[in-house]
Amino acid sequence: MAIAISLKQYLSENDISYDTLAHPYTLSSTKTAQASHIPGANIAKAVLLKEEDDYLLAVLPASRHISFDDIEAILDHEVRLATEEEVESLFCDCELGAIPPIGKAYGVDVLMDDSLTGKEDVYFEAGDHATLVHVNADQFGKMMESVRHGLFSLPD
Repeated sequence: MAIAISLKQYLSENDISYDTLAHPYTLSSTKTAQASHIPGANIAKAVLLKEEDDYLLAVLPASRHISFDDIEAILDHEVRLATEEEVESLFCDCELGAIPPIGKAYGVDVLMDDSLTGKEDVYFEAGDHATLVHVNADQFGKMMESVRHGLFSLPD
């Protein structure tokens, strides 16, 4: 599959410089980091959450996991994991479990974990389980400049 159509269109329309990295097929961001020989702290994973009447994409390093208490404190309301059906309906050009963290490409708001800031290189799923998109800090910052931020993750 390589890069999902919505993501590729977003990157092109926003003049984002990137390259891709093929890796062995994996089913988790931690395994992707291992297979790609990239620190998990440099891989931005996305988790779709359901909040009240909308969705939110939580973006955090592959080496960390979500603290729902912290997210709910930031948002001041409860959230839950989106169902597989909800994920498939919003990210229909992506394989399940391989959604990119670029919510703007899909019309989904983003909450980015502060532990992703300051990374020289950032990698993320391209929409399948065998391709990563690689961007530098400036390009990642450009894509995340207007999203909400907060610290909501814990080390694995």
